[in-house]
Amino acid sequence: MSAVTVSTKFQVVIPLAVREAMALVPGTKLQVIHYEDRIEMIPVRPSKSLRGSLRGIDTSVPRERDRV
Repeated sequence: MSAVTVSTKFQVVIPLAVREAMALVPGTKLQVIHYEDRIEMIPVRPSKSLRGSLRGIDTSVPRERDRV
């Protein structure tokens, strides 16, 4: 775990090891969440990256007759 310092402009530098592990590149958008006593930064992945992730899912859901 690495410690970072907040600059006078409230900026932080993400350590190289974390950037490489998370495949972060300049321009990557991060969602910042305040959770209890910590700050979490979660990469926002484009919705196109989810394409095909549900391939093979069972979509045969029984429906009520009055809803068909």
